[in-house]
Amino acid sequence: MSADARERGRIVVGVDGSESSKDALRWAVRQAELTDSTVDAVTAWEYPPLYGSIGWIDAPQELAGDIKGAASRALNHAVKEAVPPDQTARVHCGLAYGTPAAVLLDQARGADLLVVGSHGHGGFAGALLGSVGQHCTQHAPCPVVVVRG
Repeated sequence: MSADARERGRIVVGVDGSESSKDALRWAVRQAELTDSTVDAVTAWEYPPLYGSIGWIDAPQELAGDIKGAASRALNHAVKEAVPPDQTARVHCGLAYGTPAAVLLDQARGADLLVVGSHGHGGFAGALLGSVGQHCTQHAPCPVVVVRG
């Protein structure tokens, strides 16, 4: 890694394909341009829990490729839609296995900023802040920006 790359700031942004996460990505890219930082656009993926006759069980391992592939496609589509062509070199895409809050907190270690949307795909429509955003604001190792649409 070059000295220039080490001196640049790093902004981590959670992207799940929702409009709120695309707004967060747009904000993060604008901030990165102002501060000459890079953006790590991160999508979390995990196996869906299944309920069987013996209780909660893990999904079959052969689903991993399908789930990870869908997460990758959603991330790439969000970046293509939200990032101006002249800024794509500044954005690094990453997939990580785990819950969204845990993945974002892990990725935010050593970052200058963590950016999240106010709501993802889940949650309650009337809530002011989604559960992932709330968890990140309470536990992040760096400053957090919550972008509202």
